[in-house]
Amino acid sequence: MKSTKNSRQPAKKAPAKGKKKKTSQKFSLDCAHPVEDGIMDVMSIEKFLIERIKVNGKVGNLGNSVSVEKSGKSKIIVNAEIAFSKRYLKYLTKKYLKKNNLRDWLRVVANGKDSYELRYFQINNEEEDEVEDKD
Repeated sequence: MKSTKNSRQPAKKAPAKGKKKKTSQKFSLDCAHPVEDGIMDVMSIEKFLIERIKVNGKVGNLGNSVSVEKSGKSKIIVNAEIAFSKRYLKYLTKKYLKKNNLRDWLRVVANGKDSYELRYFQINNEEEDEVEDKD
Protein backbone atom coordinates (compact mmCIF):
# COMPACT_ATOMS: atom_id res chain seq x y z
CA MET A 1 0.00 0.00 0.00
CA LYS A 2 1.14 3.49 -0.83
CA SER A 3 1.15 6.15 1.78
CA THR A 4 -1.12 9.14 1.02
CA LYS A 5 0.35 11.42 3.65
CA ASN A 6 2.32 13.46 1.14
CA SER A 7 -0.67 14.23 -1.08
CA ARG A 8 -2.75 15.60 1.78
CA GLN A 9 -0.20 17.97 3.26
CA PRO A 10 -0.94 21.68 2.86
CA ALA A 11 1.18 23.62 0.41
CA LYS A 12 4.27 25.15 1.98
CA LYS A 13 4.45 28.91 2.04
CA ALA A 14 7.56 30.64 0.76
CA PRO A 15 9.60 32.17 3.58
CA ALA A 16 9.42 35.95 3.84
CA LYS A 17 12.41 37.60 2.26
CA GLY A 18 13.18 40.32 4.78
CA LYS A 19 11.24 43.45 5.53
CA LYS A 20 9.87 45.87 2.98
CA LYS A 21 12.14 48.75 2.10
CA LYS A 22 11.13 52.04 3.60
CA THR A 23 10.10 54.43 0.90
CA SER A 24 11.62 57.77 1.63
CA GLN A 25 10.26 60.51 -0.59
CA LYS A 26 11.34 64.13 -0.74
CA PHE A 27 9.20 66.79 -2.41
CA SER A 28 9.93 70.48 -2.73
CA LEU A 29 7.69 73.49 -3.23
CA ASP A 30 9.37 76.62 -4.60
CA CYS A 31 7.53 79.84 -3.68
CA ALA A 32 10.21 82.29 -4.92
CA HIS A 33 8.07 84.55 -7.13
CA PRO A 34 5.24 85.36 -4.69
CA VAL A 35 7.60 85.63 -1.70
CA GLU A 36 9.88 88.10 -3.53
CA ASP A 37 6.84 90.21 -4.39
CA GLY A 38 5.65 90.12 -0.78
CA ILE A 39 2.19 88.66 -1.43
CA MET A 40 2.87 85.42 0.44
CA ASP A 41 4.78 84.23 3.50
CA VAL A 42 6.59 80.87 3.53
CA MET A 43 5.92 80.35 7.22
CA SER A 44 2.15 80.49 6.70
CA ILE A 45 2.12 77.80 3.98
CA GLU A 46 4.47 75.65 6.07
CA LYS A 47 2.09 75.93 9.03
CA PHE A 48 -0.87 75.17 6.74
CA LEU A 49 0.78 72.00 5.41
CA ILE A 50 1.68 70.79 8.91
CA GLU A 51 -1.92 71.29 10.06
CA ARG A 52 -3.55 69.72 6.98
CA ILE A 53 -1.43 66.72 5.92
CA LYS A 54 -3.21 63.47 6.73
CA VAL A 55 -1.34 60.40 7.95
CA ASN A 56 -3.39 57.21 8.26
CA GLY A 57 -6.58 59.21 7.68
CA LYS A 58 -6.00 61.64 10.54
CA VAL A 59 -5.09 65.32 10.32
CA GLY A 60 -2.26 66.52 12.55
CA ASN A 61 -0.81 63.02 12.94
CA LEU A 62 2.58 63.66 11.29
CA GLY A 63 4.80 62.03 13.90
CA ASN A 64 8.12 60.84 12.52
CA SER A 65 6.67 59.68 9.21
CA VAL A 66 6.24 63.10 7.55
CA SER A 67 8.23 66.28 8.10
CA VAL A 68 7.69 69.75 6.64
CA GLU A 69 10.56 72.21 6.80
CA LYS A 70 11.53 75.55 5.35
CA SER A 71 14.67 75.64 3.22
CA GLY A 72 16.10 79.05 2.48
CA LYS A 73 13.82 82.05 2.09
CA SER A 74 11.26 80.62 -0.29
CA LYS A 75 11.41 76.84 -0.45
CA ILE A 76 9.52 74.16 1.47
CA ILE A 77 10.71 70.57 1.71
CA VAL A 78 8.33 67.70 2.55
CA ASN A 79 10.02 64.44 3.60
CA ALA A 80 7.79 61.36 3.85
CA GLU A 81 8.73 57.92 5.15
CA ILE A 82 5.29 56.56 4.21
CA ALA A 83 3.41 56.44 0.93
CA PHE A 84 2.90 60.10 0.01
CA SER A 85 1.65 61.41 -3.29
CA LYS A 86 3.10 64.40 -5.09
CA ARG A 87 -0.42 65.12 -6.29
CA TYR A 88 -1.57 65.42 -2.66
CA LEU A 89 1.01 68.15 -2.10
CA LYS A 90 -0.33 69.99 -5.15
CA TYR A 91 -3.89 69.59 -3.85
CA LEU A 92 -2.98 71.08 -0.47
CA THR A 93 -1.03 73.93 -2.08
CA LYS A 94 -4.00 74.83 -4.27
CA LYS A 95 -6.23 74.70 -1.20
CA TYR A 96 -3.91 77.14 0.57
CA LEU A 97 -3.93 79.50 -2.40
CA LYS A 98 -7.73 79.44 -2.53
CA LYS A 99 -8.00 80.10 1.20
CA ASN A 100 -5.76 83.18 0.88
CA ASN A 101 -7.44 84.44 -2.32
CA LEU A 102 -4.26 83.92 -4.35
CA ARG A 103 -5.66 81.21 -6.64
CA ASP A 104 -6.67 83.79 -9.28
CA TRP A 105 -3.07 84.95 -9.74
CA LEU A 106 -0.89 81.93 -8.94
CA ARG A 107 -0.74 78.39 -10.27
CA VAL A 108 1.13 75.28 -9.16
CA VAL A 109 3.44 73.93 -11.87
CA ALA A 110 5.68 70.86 -11.78
CA ASN A 111 9.25 71.84 -12.59
CA GLY A 112 10.82 68.45 -11.88
CA LYS A 113 10.05 64.87 -10.98
CA ASP A 114 9.69 65.67 -7.30
CA SER A 115 9.14 69.43 -7.15
CA TYR A 116 6.52 72.10 -7.70
CA GLU A 117 6.80 75.81 -8.31
CA LEU A 118 4.34 78.64 -7.82
CA ARG A 119 4.07 80.79 -10.95
CA TYR A 120 1.94 83.71 -12.02
CA PHE A 121 -0.65 83.26 -14.74
CA GLN A 122 0.49 84.79 -18.04
CA ILE A 123 -1.92 87.59 -18.91
CA ASN A 124 -1.66 89.12 -22.36
CA ASN A 125 -2.28 92.84 -21.92
CA GLU A 126 -1.32 93.62 -25.53
CA GLU A 127 -4.42 91.92 -26.93
CA GLU A 128 -6.66 93.84 -24.53
CA ASP A 129 -5.01 97.13 -25.52
CA GLU A 130 -5.61 96.45 -29.21
CA VAL A 131 -9.29 95.74 -28.58
CA GLU A 132 -9.68 99.00 -26.63
CA ASP A 133 -7.95 101.02 -29.42
CA LYS A 134 -10.41 99.74 -32.05
CA ASP A 135 -13.46 100.93 -30.08
